[in-house]
Amino acid sequence: MFLERGVKVDHSTIYRWVQYYAPKILERLKWYWKPKLGFSWRVDETYVKVKGKWTYLYRAIDKDGNTIDFYLSRTRNTKAAKRFLGKALKSMPSYSHPKTINTDKNSSYIKAIKQLQDEGKCSVDVEHRQDKYLNNIIESDHGKLKRLIKATLGFKSMKTAYATIKGFEIMRMFKKGQFELWKGLVANSRDMN
Repeated sequence: MFLERGVKVDHSTIYRWVQYYAPKILERLKWYWKPKLGFSWRVDETYVKVKGKWTYLYRAIDKDGNTIDFYLSRTRNTKAAKRFLGKALKSMPSYSHPKTINTDKNSSYIKAIKQLQDEGKCSVDVEHRQDKYLNNIIESDHGKLKRLIKATLGFKSMKTAYATIKGFEIMRMFKKGQFELWKGLVANSRDMN
């Protein structure tokens, strides 16, 4: 697109723009892409290599495949699972918390959900299901994200990895149509002016 207009831009410049602007875009749009009602979440983690070491990208989507939240962690344990679930629950009003949370057989989710319930951050009525077949939606979504991550040729730090993943997640949300409501709000505000 830049070349068509006679502007030469190196790929590393675009990569820096992604790292700088993706968190800012995510911050501005976070109220528009959160689901309004939470019925069922699919929660899972995938591996991402940062500076030659494996890190864990925790992700949650709803039953329609819309992204709820994501979190990059150096560890895969109860503390990281609790931090991720707490972040996801805190980012939305209590009436849109899920009725069910579907995970794989990772035992850290059981402990994390129990701890969040004891602290009052998660409803005691939430049903936790450990069925790998219910998580096929998120496993498929991981694959699409991993193809984008593979093209980056590796991350050099957690900070740049998380900023770049934010950019990838935002673009995937646009592709999934999660901002359709936002488009309608913008069109309505233009009509009112």
